[in-house]
Amino acid sequence: MSGTLYIVSTPIGNYGDITLRALNILKIVDEVICEEFKEGRRLLKQYEIDKPLRRLSEHNEKKDSPQIIKELKEGKNFALITDCGTPVFADTGNYLIKEAISSKIKLVPVPGASSIMTALVVAGIPIDKFIYYGFLSPKSDIRKKELLSIKREFPVILMDTPYRLFTLLKDIMDILGRETYVILCMDLTTDTEEI
Repeated sequence: MSGTLYIVSTPIGNYGDITLRALNILKIVDEVICEEFKEGRRLLKQYEIDKPLRRLSEHNEKKDSPQIIKELKEGKNFALITDCGTPVFADTGNYLIKEAISSKIKLVPVPGASSIMTALVVAGIPIDKFIYYGFLSPKSDIRKKELLSIKREFPVILMDTPYRLFTLLKDIMDILGRETYVILCMDLTTDTEEI
């Protein structure tokens, strides 16, 4: 009988935000697949869980996924985690999941904290409709075209790195106008949270 691949959401910043179900899954699986060993070890140590870790990143996902699929077919159970948040969401794991689907491996999502919903609930805007666009291009000319294409009546959620923040805000002002309402959220759920 084949094993199960659990896609386990982890806290986005505050370790107290992990679900009981996620903790139980991390305790029962044979192995935990993580993006970075350092972060994977830190997470498991925080909850006093001792499991072997296997690294899966954008650099080795296509090469190493077949071995994981083979072990799943042999009955091994894995938990796929990311450094923070939900795997596959702007992170590694999509290729592995597609291969698992093709191989008829059982997939079990284990939801948890969401940076998107955490930011939206403090934005002070209607959130019944919104668009998540993710990371825009780091190149200003391409980013401006992307901003033009997502100009909508609905809120748009973007993600970016702190060092590009000022150029992103300038492009938003240039393309979407000075009256565009922007909320910036950083380090959500941590002691250094800024909104």
